[in-house]
Amino acid sequence: MSVERYEIEPGYEISRLIKGGWHLAGGHGRIDRAQAIRDMATFVEAGITTFDCADVYAGVEEMIGNFRAAHPSLAPHVQVHTKFVPEYHRLGRITPAWVESIIDRSIRRLRVERLDLVQYYWWDPDGIPGFIETALWLADLRRAGKVARIGATNFNTAQLGRLLEAGVPIVTNQPQYSPLDLRPDSSLIPACRERGIVQLCYGTLAGGFLAADWLGATEPPGPFGNRSLTKYKLIIEDFGGWTLVQELLDTLRAIADKHGRSISQVGLRWVLERPDVAAAIVGATSTRHLAENVAVFDFALDEEDHAAVDAVTARRKGPVGDCYDLERDKEGRHGRIMHYGQGGRGA
Repeated sequence: MSVERYEIEPGYEISRLIKGGWHLAGGHGRIDRAQAIRDMATFVEAGITTFDCADVYAGVEEMIGNFRAAHPSLAPHVQVHTKFVPEYHRLGRITPAWVESIIDRSIRRLRVERLDLVQYYWWDPDGIPGFIETALWLADLRRAGKVARIGATNFNTAQLGRLLEAGVPIVTNQPQYSPLDLRPDSSLIPACRERGIVQLCYGTLAGGFLAADWLGATEPPGPFGNRSLTKYKLIIEDFGGWTLVQELLDTLRAIADKHGRSISQVGLRWVLERPDVAAAIVGATSTRHLAENVAVFDFALDEEDHAAVDAVTARRKGPVGDCYDLERDKEGRHGRIMHYGQGGRGA
């Protein structure tokens, strides 16, 4: 079966698996840039035509732009979702001209005429002024033709509601979402549903923890070799600890065996079958798991499978609160590991 596609709005369609770019920004081992560009072509040829990146993912927009230049026959079939994330130290000092300069820079880096989707984030919506005004300046650039669509990422329900009330035309939302992190279910996804906003989810495999390699493994003490494992080990601790995660992995393994699949495939399929989820973002520094990921469209979970996962997640302790509130707290254990400037935030 081919990679499923989802129509965000009339005339704009994406692949339901999105190639994430955060892993190419550093902190996940050495990146061979030339090989990364060749890998992008392989992903597109396999049907994963939608890429996710950000202005603060160091070097990633340029890599995608170089891919487009190196593969002109593939470039027209690619959708690129970038992010506009003003660095923390700049908040409160932003002007319309500066916003336009960042959007222009992304256009140049990506070698496109306009940006397919710009996903907006502001580090401190409740404390530092400019959150709404900056989003409206981004909307002005949409009307000017430099941005085709606007999305949001990592806002809680109230913050997203403020953007919508101000008239920011948001069509997508990018939350962290997996069987380990169900924060979007409480209020954010229902609020988005009322406004026709679909979800482009990241963290779907918890940085690789939802995989057979960790089933039966001793709890890793850290420190970890990459930023994803560092970030998602905190989510595991909030979820209920290593013992409960082992129960989840054992449940996913039983479902996987039933369908002749892998734990990771079941985890991805679970996210893709959730209401209002348009796509799942898969972080990849190589094509090693490409065939396995594409094969998630060859099967479906049944009611018994979903009930089995629900029986484990019903006993979770967290993460608590609304989306990204833990990560936004700079003094908290989640916030302290975040990068607030170039190089990328936790995503």
